[in-house]
Amino acid sequence: MGMSVTISAAADDQDVAEQILKLQYLCYQSEAELYGDYTIEPLTQSLDSLKAELASDTALVARLGDEVVASVRATVDADGTARINKLIVHPRMQRHGLGGRLLTAIEQRIGGSAKRFELFTGHRSESNLQLYRKHGYTPVRTQRVHDRLTQVTLSKDAEARAYVASA
Repeated sequence: MGMSVTISAAADDQDVAEQILKLQYLCYQSEAELYGDYTIEPLTQSLDSLKAELASDTALVARLGDEVVASVRATVDADGTARINKLIVHPRMQRHGLGGRLLTAIEQRIGGSAKRFELFTGHRSESNLQLYRKHGYTPVRTQRVHDRLTQVTLSKDAEARAYVASA
């Protein structure tokens, strides 16, 4: 019998931080290749920087046994905008709904203090854009980062979370 994936708060400890950083590095390789840029922040982030994020942000992990196979982080600013970032899923676990489960879980975790949710991805990241649209996010702005990358910011009202989750 196979193990099931469990989602929980990311522990603020060395082992979890190391697992997330390794997974982040693995997951962002395809994004770096897609845009021809291996200097993106998820690939250059230090362990100390990640540990600081885990200490200050809301962070969730999905585990298969003891292995971290997915993660997401979020912060809520003073205006009530929840910024969701670094939603990552191990390549072997993709296309099984885990990204959507993690997105819903982080929305539920921070939803009480958020008026709206916001996240971003690159304009060529079709699977990311498709996932976010499926969960009720709509594009609200674009920003050209360089000649190979335009960042697409998507948003939805926090009240929409309950409706989309029940649809």
